[in-house]
Amino acid sequence: MVFTFALPESFEMEGSMKPRIIIAIMLIALGIAAFAYQGITYTTREKVVEIGPIQITAEKKETLPLPPIVGAIAFVGGIVLLVVGNRKG
Repeated sequence: MVFTFALPESFEMEGSMKPRIIIAIMLIALGIAAFAYQGITYTTREKVVEIGPIQITAEKKETLPLPPIVGAIAFVGGIVLLVVGNRKG
């Protein structure tokens, strides 16, 4: 059994944003977020002592640093993509 359907004309890409512009906006937002947070912090739990049924755990916060150059590259890349997208479109 095969199902087929047709999309209405309003679903075509003519009236909506182009994928290049959407990617550019996402890169700009990612670049701004990378500048604001400068890293990703997460918590891990590890067992310190385990004696029979008794367990002692410690929470340890770790940070995965995000260099500012990553934010700059994403931000500038988004701006360039946005400018190039507007010139072609």
